[in-house]
Amino acid sequence: MTTRTAPTGIHVRDMTVDDCEAVARLRVRGWQAAYAGLVPQSYLDGMDRAVAEDAERRRASLARGTTLVNVVAERPDPGVIGWACYGPYRENGGPSARGELYAVYVTPEQIGTGAGRALMAEVLARAAADGFPDLALWVLKENARARRFYERAGFRPDGAEESFEADGALVPEVRYVRPLGGPAA
Repeated sequence: MTTRTAPTGIHVRDMTVDDCEAVARLRVRGWQAAYAGLVPQSYLDGMDRAVAEDAERRRASLARGTTLVNVVAERPDPGVIGWACYGPYRENGGPSARGELYAVYVTPEQIGTGAGRALMAEVLARAAADGFPDLALWVLKENARARRFYERAGFRPDGAEESFEADGALVPEVRYVRPLGGPAA
């Protein structure tokens, strides 16, 4: 288990089973804050009902072992304030050497405090140590704040685009990629 404390007093560590409920709530709050106006409100409102199920799914995944790496950021008070997850790139054609950043969320009231940067630094260091040549992620095309955050971390769009369906609406995403093991391209 790796733990690091950022100069901002934010502690980043491996997620444990005890964090699953907080991470599930954080993910829902993150979606509701970041995607308001970008994803149908009915979809965002319905996410509240899935917190307990999401927490249980995370507990089960941790209990059986997983290739995913989950880390949390915390402060002594209020506790868990951020979460990030990465692992192998999810590709339809089979295994890929590329890594994928699946999620980075920070509670809305902690945005701008350094929690996201601390999580990103941990993920980039671990993914490079895991041997991934690069890390890809998908971000909502219209989420300008997140895109700026990823660009400051060295990610660049590579031209790939996809959409997912949320309550009957197509939500476009763009893929960003960042090389690992050297300076950001």
